[in-house]
Amino acid sequence: MAFVFPRPGVAGADGGQLTIRLVFTDIDGVWTDGSMYYDNVDSPSGELKRFHTYDSAGVKYCRLAGVPVVVITGESTEIVARRCRKLGIDRLCQGVSDKLTEATRLAAEYGIPLSECAYVGDDVPDIPLLEAVGYSAAPANAPAYVAARAMMVLGTAGGNGAFREFVEGMLPQHRRDELLSLWLASLRTPAH
Repeated sequence: MAFVFPRPGVAGADGGQLTIRLVFTDIDGVWTDGSMYYDNVDSPSGELKRFHTYDSAGVKYCRLAGVPVVVITGESTEIVARRCRKLGIDRLCQGVSDKLTEATRLAAEYGIPLSECAYVGDDVPDIPLLEAVGYSAAPANAPAYVAARAMMVLGTAGGNGAFREFVEGMLPQHRRDELLSLWLASLRTPAH
């Protein structure tokens, strides 16, 4: 399965289509606002992160479309692992400093070229992957020199539903309506 949508900035139907079969995402600065909160309790992590529930809809749309979601992050925390488990993220790669190498390896595992992968990231370690995939985006609050390397700058800041906007941007209206109908149908329980 895949997302097929018009290539941003290309008019007409002559080769202006993108096909995305695998979605990569950063966490800090995309799913969170990039802030890190530390508590004063002597615990293994002592760290807090705030996630926006809107991003779970982006994951749901990917799942309904049969497009795997892979989180690649430089951090390594149980908080992120818990969030990914809750949402059913297909793969979580933590503590990754070279995101492009990791994404290239994973794409090969899935048998998908990087040209059919998408990535959303917000900072310097994300630049090589932003430039290598078929479709890339940066949240509205990414530094300008990072955002300039992405194909699209989102209207939403990290931590406020940026991942959802990223995924919905790959869905033409008719496809979004189709997936929304599937989602709504899954919410209905049969009468007993």
